Amino acid sequence: MSLVDFSRPSLWISLASITFNPTFWNIAARQEYHTHWISSIFNNDRRKGCYAIAVTIFTLGLVRDALFNAALAEQPSHAALMTPLVQLAAVLLFGSGMLFVLTSTYALGITGTFLGDYFGILMDERVTSFPFNVLENPMYVGSTMSFIGVSLWHAKPAGLLVAVYVWIVYSVALSYEGPFTTMIYSQRAQKEATSAKEVQKKKKL
Repeated sequence: MSLVDFSRPSLWISLASITFNPTFWNIAARQEYHTHWISSIFNNDRRKGCYAIAVTIFTLGLVRDALFNAALAEQPSHAALMTPLVQLAAVLLFGSGMLFVLTSTYALGITGTFLGDYFGILMDERVTSFPFNVLENPMYVGSTMSFIGVSLWHAKPAGLLVAVYVWIVYSVALSYEGPFTTMIYSQRAQKEATSAKEVQKKKKL
């Protein structure tokens, strides 16, 4: 018996959903940064626009998870993954992963978690509390750990393959998000430095 049944459409639909989500939020958020198209829907209220994309991203995440579970249900299980040790690892991975995701959201807040930077809602300073003092990208790491945990719990090798793909997709997303976010905060720092110089000049006059 094959470890992964690639003939099942549900597997490919799940992979498509995993690909779509970060692609969507990166494109949508960048367009918001350049054109303010989401904010304009809410009478240029940036915070409402950010909340709207937060709800959208959260909903897409629920759909992604449902599609993933549906795909797993149609995939073969493997006896090697049906041991108490593997089940314990599944619980620990899922629990730790969700801990990283939830504490990241708590530390960043809604706007910090859901691309508020692209709406001009910037953090006052870099968050260094848990879990950011343990991991650079705890939300993406935690999400991937949760995928692995669910796959192990159901003894599905296909799920482990999907989890690897999840991490690849997140890594690609980070390669775009990281530099762009850095650029946003660098521009703010430059504006603040320029404003400070102007204030100093006026004082001298």
